[in-house]
Amino acid sequence: MNRIDTHDLYMAYKRRMQKIADIRYASAILQWDQETYMPVKGASFRGQQLATLSELSHEMFTSDDTNSLLVELLGRQDLSEPQKRNVELSFEDYTKQKRLPVEFVRKMVGVVNKSFHSWIEARKENKFSRFQDDVSKLVELKKQEANYHGYKLHPYDALLNDYEKGASVAMIDPVFEQLIPQLDDILRRILSSGEIENSFLYNNYPKDEQWNFGMRLLREMHFDFEKGRQDLSEHPFTTSFSSQDVRVTTRMDDKDFANMTWSCIHELGHALYEQGLPVEQYGLPLGEACSYSVHESQSRLWENQVGRSLNFWQYYYPILQNKFPAPLGGISLEKFYRGINKVQPSLVRTEADEVTYHFHIYIRYQLEKRLIEGSLNVKDIPAFWSDHYKQHLGINVPDDIHGALQDVHWSHGSFGYFPTYSLGSFYAAQFFRKAQETLPSLEEDTKNGKFGLLFGWLRNNIHQYGRFYTSEELCIRVCGESINIQYFIQYLLGKYGKIYEF
Repeated sequence: MNRIDTHDLYMAYKRRMQKIADIRYASAILQWDQETYMPVKGASFRGQQLATLSELSHEMFTSDDTNSLLVELLGRQDLSEPQKRNVELSFEDYTKQKRLPVEFVRKMVGVVNKSFHSWIEARKENKFSRFQDDVSKLVELKKQEANYHGYKLHPYDALLNDYEKGASVAMIDPVFEQLIPQLDDILRRILSSGEIENSFLYNNYPKDEQWNFGMRLLREMHFDFEKGRQDLSEHPFTTSFSSQDVRVTTRMDDKDFANMTWSCIHELGHALYEQGLPVEQYGLPLGEACSYSVHESQSRLWENQVGRSLNFWQYYYPILQNKFPAPLGGISLEKFYRGINKVQPSLVRTEADEVTYHFHIYIRYQLEKRLIEGSLNVKDIPAFWSDHYKQHLGINVPDDIHGALQDVHWSHGSFGYFPTYSLGSFYAAQFFRKAQETLPSLEEDTKNGKFGLLFGWLRNNIHQYGRFYTSEELCIRVCGESINIQYFIQYLLGKYGKIYEF
């Protein structure tokens, strides 16, 4: 039998991976529709459709034919570096997915679909008990998944690795042990420095004008509307069907200006990353984002380092005042800037300030870790939630919608996701510091509503590489060192030290 040419073999692998991607992205379209436009009675068949597509993609990816292609390519010495990396990463993914039986995958998708709708109903009724049975099923399935994948020290490690390769309880525990005392100190200094007025943010902001302003921000901050769109959803999110079709969603409250604006900017960061992935790598690992924490670094960088900066609002605040003269006409830029950066312990993660945000993540991390190891029962989640919010943030949780029902993640089966939010903030501060060093005009550009240089820097240094590097490797490549939370701490001290004068 003649040996197949490496080029032909690689193209066969590429075609196969792209077919699998076609199925997965078709599933993603159905999921996007489920959270935006699907009629309520479509839920049951939508669950069946998603389960079928997940089963098909899983069967195709974990088939003997896929294995044969990958094993043969792994033995070839004449692949280019990108080709070699694609094959290595695909084999890693194959090995991981092969551990999951097809029946398990189908069952998981079915439970997730039902859980999403019970989460929506539980939020309407403001009762965690309405969601409890489905969470219990998901936790048990996630424990099974951890056992299928295997782990050395803690079952939660297997789930963390779905979102951050190499992450473990042994790695994340020390990060929070270093972070939390420093945040406690910063928060104490802020709370003893006097109150900041921000009631003007909770006035009358007509939804149409909010939407128009959000769309303007997306356009001017380089979201390509020929490769994407924005819609409304219960929980803001970004999804991608290719780098040429990236969807973002936001939510609006006509009595809360902040809700929409920073949701738009946050999701913009995710979307710019997705639109910047190499189109020629569609369906392959190098056409996917590095990790969830690096993905989150992009959204947090645009949302906080840019979108909550004084430089940013020196340009956009006059525009905003013109749109909303009643609530903002008599509010100075300085008062507005201080107001949008007010630090105050709060109940809802997505509306938290930059300082207290990480207490929200820490509580969820501790909760999930205990659920998966079996030391916490699902029925006790609301009580655990209330106790830890009181302990870390000094606030009482009044009901479930402001407590354990506020995040969509568990209804998606996304256990192990939350720590990437904090890791992403640390990477964001570190990346932005390097961008400031590299781009001398960055501050002046932001004051003039120009984001091209920063956009280009991120595209060249982060977006274009896909999964070629791990998070740690990428950080070392960009910044010259591994993740270092002191950049984040220094950023907080510099910014909030000036705002609160401590």
